[in-house]
Amino acid sequence: MNSRILIVDDEWNMRNLLKIYLSKENFQLDEAKDGKEAIRMALQTSYDVMILDIMLPDIDGWNVCETIRQTKQLPILMLTARNDLKDKVYGLEIGADDYLVKPFEPEELVARVKALLRRNKIVVEDTNSPLFSEGLSINSESREVRVNKQVIEFTPKEFDILNLIASQPKIVFTRDILLDNIWNSTELRDVRAVDTHVKNIREKLRQGGLSFIPIQTVWGVGYKFNTSEGRA
Repeated sequence: MNSRILIVDDEWNMRNLLKIYLSKENFQLDEAKDGKEAIRMALQTSYDVMILDIMLPDIDGWNVCETIRQTKQLPILMLTARNDLKDKVYGLEIGADDYLVKPFEPEELVARVKALLRRNKIVVEDTNSPLFSEGLSINSESREVRVNKQVIEFTPKEFDILNLIASQPKIVFTRDILLDNIWNSTELRDVRAVDTHVKNIREKLRQGGLSFIPIQTVWGVGYKFNTSEGRA
């Protein structure tokens, strides 16, 4: 099934421009002209991405984003004419997944939408349930990693990388997918940073006494989870 996207903007010209470019990717497209309509549609319908303008005639995009975030984890790309770092940071803090300043190239918006869709496809099943492999436990709710019941200290990104890879043991994660899922749009994105974090994760688990390497390198591709049964 094609991805379904909600476009929220009070300007017909902008909505029409977005529809022209997004329709070329065979997305299903709906549109809302104001904040109230956007909230109603987002709560009633299952969307894969929302493109949300900040300046709306009734409820601004900030409030729309905050309202939706109370009940849904819908990926949100915010649009604004203000190129202010404080605005970008605020938008990301209240729950936006990405932020694009007008005027922009439509091709860039399409690329960002596709990145959000890739990110959203990786769903951690039952995220409150701890993940276990011989001697290793990962609890996403408490954000704790234990080796033989002893807590191992990780940085936030180290934990997120290990938790994501372990939650989908059948998936090989490219470095770009890990960047899309764990780094936000305002951070420097460098594939070498992924390799450094993975190296640190392995070393901390080894020093903690884990008897196998839980993150396996798939040469030329990326990383996957390696169970105790797969150790050398």
